[in-house]
Amino acid sequence: MKIREITDVIERFAPLGWQESYDNAGLVVGRADDEVHRALLAVDVTEEVLDEAEAEGCDLVITHHPIVFHALKRFNSADPVQRCVERAIRRGIALYACHTNLDSAPGGMSWRLAEMLGIRNLRVLQPSEVAEGVGFGVVGELPEAVATLDFLRFVRERLGVKAIRHSDIVAHDVRCVALCTGAGASLIPDARRAGAGLYITADLKYNDFMTPDKALTVADIGHFESEYCAIQLLFDILSKNLRTFAVRKSERSRNPVNYLV
Repeated sequence: MKIREITDVIERFAPLGWQESYDNAGLVVGRADDEVHRALLAVDVTEEVLDEAEAEGCDLVITHHPIVFHALKRFNSADPVQRCVERAIRRGIALYACHTNLDSAPGGMSWRLAEMLGIRNLRVLQPSEVAEGVGFGVVGELPEAVATLDFLRFVRERLGVKAIRHSDIVAHDVRCVALCTGAGASLIPDARRAGAGLYITADLKYNDFMTPDKALTVADIGHFESEYCAIQLLFDILSKNLRTFAVRKSERSRNPVNYLV
């Protein structure tokens, strides 16, 4: 099957035009008319993931994060990015990324994570102007109010999170929950305006945990932990539309952050 036939399926769900200006989603290595036989789905392109791709006979690796964000001025194996790109080219492995376009697509990353956590009646937290229903983050309600700390414990267990950093618990119970996969500190004001009692995201800085109006608890579950759902989301998109094409979920896509707890 041609790469174009596979990426067309993904881009019907999450058009490349929906990615942010700083992003590099799309076909990073390879040509759209190249023939491929099996795809591996991962969060990142790493040397371990490429080991897996070669071992499993996958000649296309589809990830959430693009391996290349900035222009590469040389290829001399000086860093992991260069080594992975060089290796993919030499081994004939195409690399494709579906990043902020998948984040902002209706039914995309934040929607999937919210569904996994039992949050219902979802709506976009920060709507985009590009199309109806497109935007970052979601906000919704739990079936009933629960203790905030109990819900955070549920999140930790459901997602296999080793540690959750959170601000002061401003209310004992919570029902309205907002979340954004990946680095979502910029959406804290949107979560507050949406009336959320809890906002779940990743990559928060020190000052992000200070809530002067004491109206919102913020929680950082980790970048990888919040976006690991990309693998299953992409698997569902492809398997439902390409029933004869082999798609494998990576078993070596892992968190680069280690925790001592």
